[in-house]
Amino acid sequence: MIKVTKLDGTEYFLNPHQIECIEIRPDTTLIMLSGRNHIVREEADVVLGRINVYRNSLNPSVIQE
Repeated sequence: MIKVTKLDGTEYFLNPHQIECIEIRPDTTLIMLSGRNHIVREEADVVLGRINVYRNSLNPSVIQE
């Protein structure tokens, strides 16, 4: 799970395997496989970095770029 922040400052966790795409509208919007949208404070690059850290923690012998 990765931690993200709602626009009101509430922090919560999302399963990054359920993120279909990330849009910048100008806020970062995570579009889930279910069709639900999550608008977060983090920049898209920050979210992508957290996804990479999470995936590397699952299998540290594989380096993802």
